[in-house]
Amino acid sequence: MTIDQVLEKASQYLGEKDVAFLQKAYLYAEKAHSGQYRKSGEPYILHPIQVAGIIIELQLDPNTVAAAFLHDVVEDTDVSIEDIEEEFNGQVAMLVDGVTKLKKFKYKSKEEQQAENHRKMLIAMAKDIRVIMIKLADRLHNMRTLKYMPPEKQRVTSNETLEIFAPLAHRLGISTIKWELEDTALRYLDPQQYYRIVNLMKKKRAEREEYLSDVMERIDGDLKDVFIGAEISGRPKHIYSIYRKMVLQNKQFNEIYDLLAVRIIVQNIKDCYAVLGVIHTLWKPMPGRFKDYIAMPKANMYQSLHTTVVGPHGDPLEVQIRTEEMHRVAEFGVAAHWAYKEGKAVDPKSDTFEDKLSWFRDVIESQNDTNDAQEFMESLKMDLFSDMVFVFTPKGDVIELPRGSVPLDFAYRIHSEIGNRCIGAKVNGKMVTLDHELKTGDIVDVMTSKHSYGPSQDWIKIAQSSHARNKIKQWFKKERREDNIIKGKETIEREIKALEFEPKDVLNHDNVLEVANKFSFAGEEDMFAAVGYGGISAKQIVNRLTEKLRKQLDQENEEQSLAEALSEVPSFTPKKKMNSGVRVKGVDNLLIRLSRCCNPVPGDEIVGYITKGRGVSIHRADCSNMQSDDLESRLLSVEWEGNVNQSKSYNVDIEITGFDRNGMLNEVLHAVTESRTSIHAVSGRSDHRNKVATIHMTILIRNVDHLQKVVDKIKQIKDIYSVRRIMH
Repeated sequence: MTIDQVLEKASQYLGEKDVAFLQKAYLYAEKAHSGQYRKSGEPYILHPIQVAGIIIELQLDPNTVAAAFLHDVVEDTDVSIEDIEEEFNGQVAMLVDGVTKLKKFKYKSKEEQQAENHRKMLIAMAKDIRVIMIKLADRLHNMRTLKYMPPEKQRVTSNETLEIFAPLAHRLGISTIKWELEDTALRYLDPQQYYRIVNLMKKKRAEREEYLSDVMERIDGDLKDVFIGAEISGRPKHIYSIYRKMVLQNKQFNEIYDLLAVRIIVQNIKDCYAVLGVIHTLWKPMPGRFKDYIAMPKANMYQSLHTTVVGPHGDPLEVQIRTEEMHRVAEFGVAAHWAYKEGKAVDPKSDTFEDKLSWFRDVIESQNDTNDAQEFMESLKMDLFSDMVFVFTPKGDVIELPRGSVPLDFAYRIHSEIGNRCIGAKVNGKMVTLDHELKTGDIVDVMTSKHSYGPSQDWIKIAQSSHARNKIKQWFKKERREDNIIKGKETIEREIKALEFEPKDVLNHDNVLEVANKFSFAGEEDMFAAVGYGGISAKQIVNRLTEKLRKQLDQENEEQSLAEALSEVPSFTPKKKMNSGVRVKGVDNLLIRLSRCCNPVPGDEIVGYITKGRGVSIHRADCSNMQSDDLESRLLSVEWEGNVNQSKSYNVDIEITGFDRNGMLNEVLHAVTESRTSIHAVSGRSDHRNKVATIHMTILIRNVDHLQKVVDKIKQIKDIYSVRRIMH
């Protein structure tokens, strides 16, 4: 989509003044990103244009579209949030800030930094839902262009998409984005199964289309007989949903029958139920497969009637019935309520809108009591992204809880006081224990007492939702502060002794205050109290408190171990050194050999491992054999020499997978030899059942650039699914 097309689409629902405002945002972003390029080699500004285009498809307000154009300027250029506010307005600045990653702080790991970035984004989302809409559009375009990223980055991004962004799109009801994110992520995480499903679906497409055409024609005729106007269409099954069914239910593709679905859109709710009657008259409904999401909408506002019937050929046929408004919400979810109409957008703080997003208030509560970002993300995945159960209060109100929830989770979801005073529960009229697992359809009655002593420490383990656990921790935090301070300090001292340090050496005032500040506590007493009531683990605190002492000891031990290890390594002749092409930084005359488990080649990031009696073994930095913490004392910093002999060849093992057809192996061999590359060994196997061929090949290459050219050449062959470098 070009900038002209984006602005043209915007003009279909925005006035001239608003379109001019968007053009100003685009020009500002274009200037800021001038000279920057994406991995694909395209100018960087193309990315913000596409993100803004996705936002415009959802018909959101001008401030959100402007923020989409500007969403990367603070992160990737010299522009500040203050500059954005001054040039545009406070709302645009707030939205841009919400999607900007944290860069000013140092983190122990990439995982910790990523968790902090997600927490920042989700807290901003809780304040204004438009933040996540921009982030989802940003992620969607990044997934569309993921082929330009390295394989490891593709896997990490795809995993993150399936764990966080696709579930968020689902919980917000934006199915158009959800399905594309899931299908694209699967393509990179399991290319074999993805392309296999694609090929199998292609084979039966004509047969399916003919079947659906007959079904829709028959439905249309019967609806006209009862004077109901309807729009009938076939609904394609998404690749990821088929994949999940195959994995979770352990089924083959030909065992999945509900690949066919028909969607019927009518004018009003009365017609929805009338159409249901017609469908059930035409074909026999399958027991237990009818769901009424109109009378009982999903938490993401989705409404529709779902029924599965035994179709004309005896196969299951799914039918969805809804109104036009319901269909708009099913496709665009929360965004449908944000649509910018007649110069007005929905107020994100209005009561109606807040009610529709009440499930997200738990995120804010989790944030208030969780100091660790990774723990926060795990809580979020449990409460928001896991499967849900729907249970009833005695008055018939529906309460949505994460799967695996118990009566305690139910009690705290109703009100924190009901949870604190809970003394028992009845499920479907029968007394149950507080750890009884609730199922969809259960009627739960919580028994309370004014004379209750409050929660027990065991409740933190019994409760399954982070919402309930946080409420229990809050009670202990408030009611037993003095006891918690004493208990917390004692627990910390025990942990320090377990690490063989003296508490008096660690718990000095400056060190304790520094760590308390790092975890955002007001002072040392708040930190001790938090450990006492279980708000944060003593191990986390002690790890930070002893960090400097441990580093000092590690450095002393490392220097001693390295000196001992180097004394064991035999020297070698200069000729040997030239052959390896690797240099140990700061040390000469060491016997060096390239390891066979990962076959490093010039251009790879490498590390040296001091072996016993066999010199220094050179491995790729990502070699699985080098990932153990126990090896750190024997690792050396090494590098490829600048004058590596380009005529020298190195063994590299690659695995090629593709659609099993005649001539595949010959084409692969031809492509490799055509790239002037010698083949050392080749073997292959065929999975006839799944129609997948796998070829293992050892080739002789000069460096990573040479390897990339060979890989690119193989990827150009028709029906190739993936080419990857393998380690033994």
